[in-house]
Amino acid sequence: MTTLGHPPQVGAPDPERKHSPILDHDSFGEDDVPFDFEPETGVGYFNDQAYAIGEYVCSGNELLHCEERGVWVKKGPCHPS
Repeated sequence: MTTLGHPPQVGAPDPERKHSPILDHDSFGEDDVPFDFEPETGVGYFNDQAYAIGEYVCSGNELLHCEERGVWVKKGPCHPS
């Protein structure tokens, strides 16, 4: 997380903007990454904003973690600060 405390609220994914795949934490694996995804980016995108691997964001009430290859993985609910 780049900020102390609660992860930033980024809203819902906008289909008109660049964003990395979002996967369920239970199903995260090599076969879940779309074939057209660019794994060499080293960052995760959410609505055109780049986030470093290891960062967390809140999309609505869902906590997302940017993991290896820049993929977002759902980690559970976001809790208000």
